[in-house]
Order: sequence, then structure tokens, then C-alpha cells
Amino acid sequence: MKKTMVTAVLSLAVFSTGYSNVQADEALATQSGCTICHQVENKVVGPAYKEVAAKYKDQEDAIDQLTAKTISGGVGVWGQIPMPPKGGRVDVSDEDIKKIVAWIMSL
Repeated sequence: MKKTMVTAVLSLAVFSTGYSNVQADEALATQSGCTICHQVENKVVGPAYKEVAAKYKDQEDAIDQLTAKTISGGVGVWGQIPMPPKGGRVDVSDEDIKKIVAWIMSL
């Protein structure tokens, strides 16, 4: 009985910590201004996050590749509307961008 309860508590703690990180990274995307042009489910100005995750899901280096692309900006992959470097926000750190990209790829 004790072992089962301890396992349940530990599992809940691990799940809760992971869930909190997901919530934190989603909040980071919002705070960084990413959600002005992107949403989880729907295309706005840029592609939906789930579209991005689906397109790059089989690429081993997707997080690094998308982090670099987000930092430098670009045009042409999702249409002719350009994504400015760092989404136009120079105050977003490269580390935070990588966290946001990792969250997107987890969708």
C-alpha cells in the first residue's frame, strides 16, 4: 500500500512539473508577442503552431533549425509575409526562443 501511494505521489509530482513547464513555455510565447501572429490551432498571420510541429516532426534537428530561423527571421516557407528576426522583439533571448520552439514541437 505504501509503495503504491509513494509511486502515485511521485508520478503526480513529475506530471505536475512537466505540465507547469508546458504552461510556462506557452505563457512565454504569449509574453514574447509570438501569439500576435501565431496561435496553437489556427493560422493567423503566420502558421498555427500545430502546423509547424507537424511539418518538422520527423526532422531530428527541428528545434535547433527552427530556433535559428526564428532568431534570424525569413520569408517563403509559409507564404510571402515575412517573419521579422526574433518576431520583431529584440528583448527576447535566444534561450527563451529555444524554449518556445521546444514547446511548439511538443504539440
